[in-house]
Amino acid sequence: MKKRAYTCGLDAAIDVMGGKWKVLVLWSLDDGPLRFGELRRSLPGISERVLTLQLREMEAAGLVHREVYREVPPKVEYSMTELGRSLLTALIPLGEWGEANMKHIEAIPG
Repeated sequence: MKKRAYTCGLDAAIDVMGGKWKVLVLWSLDDGPLRFGELRRSLPGISERVLTLQLREMEAAGLVHREVYREVPPKVEYSMTELGRSLLTALIPLGEWGEANMKHIEAIPG
């Protein structure tokens, strides 16, 4: 994500969210911290590479915190920051809209 001037708040929010995986990562972290493998299993269809890139971008944006525990074997957990939680809270109405309109959306030819 490049630093740039935004035209409005929605422009900035969409830039931070950057596609479907970041929102789904936040959704998965809503119940608490997860290790990489647990997070990947909670997101069917995501590759290890894409998840790694998304987590790095989210950490840089301040949405996710990465905690490394100094033990053998090394343990790494990802959790949502307050900024990430505030974004997820803003997205809940959008998820509710999607849920209410899913049948219609699924029927759209494409």
